[in-house]
Amino acid sequence: MAADAALALVLLFLGIVYGYTRPGKEDRVAILKKAVLIGVILGIILGLVIGIVVPGTSVVGATVGTTIAVLITVVIFTIFFIVGTFIGDYLEEKFKKKEQKQQ
Repeated sequence: MAADAALALVLLFLGIVYGYTRPGKEDRVAILKKAVLIGVILGIILGLVIGIVVPGTSVVGATVGTTIAVLITVVIFTIFFIVGTFIGDYLEEKFKKKEQKQQ
């Protein structure tokens, strides 16, 4: 299995755990906004490092390209996490109702 697929499955599992253990519905838009912010910051930092360290590379070009690539990657992995929170919330709802009926 490729490393990115394994990481996506880990993030899906973590999303399920996160959605199940936190009571109530999760604020998925806030999770996505934080991911976009983190992706942009990481992309800029990595792009600047690449532009400075690699000779003959444009700092602006490396920063823009790296920022776009990192942002897309972070958003895709965040979508796996958010899908996991949907599943976790669903499981939480089903198991909580089942426990309440037994009492």
